Amino acid sequence: MNKRVNKRISWYGFWVAVLVLGHAGFAYAEKIAFVNVGKVFDEYEKTKEKDKELTGEGEKKQSERESQVQEIRRLRDELALLSDKSKDEKQLMIDEKLKQLQDFDTGARRELQTKRDQHLREILKDIDDVIREIGKKGGYDYVFNERALLYHNDKFDITADVLKEMNSRYRSGAKTRQ
Repeated sequence: MNKRVNKRISWYGFWVAVLVLGHAGFAYAEKIAFVNVGKVFDEYEKTKEKDKELTGEGEKKQSERESQVQEIRRLRDELALLSDKSKDEKQLMIDEKLKQLQDFDTGARRELQTKRDQHLREILKDIDDVIREIGKKGGYDYVFNERALLYHNDKFDITADVLKEMNSRYRSGAKTRQ
């Protein structure tokens, strides 16, 4: 009886091995790629344009702030020349201007941060959409972010393709916006 059981187990083991190994032979190789998302982000024309836009707005806010600071300095200079009663009124005025300046700083920082975050989300969505589309068109099973890889072969890098497509779309969209 033990011989029969052993023979049967061996026979089943043989067929399981044949099925497993046979199935593995018919499996297809998965197509993979990677993208340097940081490079795409930095070299995307929309990123550069939005950076210039935010820099311009920041400079404008800085100019507005400087005029407020100059006003406070002027009021402080006047304060030194006034009588005690007038000094109290002028000091209240200066204190109010300082509070307005603090509120302006906080509001400007918040506004610029909100715009920056909005631009960032928009750009990252553009990148994600193009990578997905190129992945589908190219028949890729996986597209990885290069930063997540410890090692990679450059033949799987589709960063240039993604960047080219993104800038092409952005340029064509910019023409229609003008």
